[in-house]
Amino acid sequence: MAWSQDEERMLAQIEQHLVDDDPRLVARLESFNERARRSEARSNGQLGGRRRPRRSTVIILISWLLMATLIATLLIMVLSHEAATAVADAF
Repeated sequence: MAWSQDEERMLAQIEQHLVDDDPRLVARLESFNERARRSEARSNGQLGGRRRPRRSTVIILISWLLMATLIATLLIMVLSHEAATAVADAF
């Protein structure tokens, strides 16, 4: 349903008052609207291409890989130390 001219004028006045009173709110709302448009376009398949992983996902993946490497290194060191000790005890 279309807005009447009077309603459109009132909405424009409200918008102008918000812009004058709180520019930070306006910037946040514009940012939100842009993200919502991008999200909608992505869900409709309009952007195409592959989606990049989030930075937090990459950081978590790297952390897991570092922990796995550390654990593997420690296990190798412990096992080689035990093997060296067993060889030394045999002689």
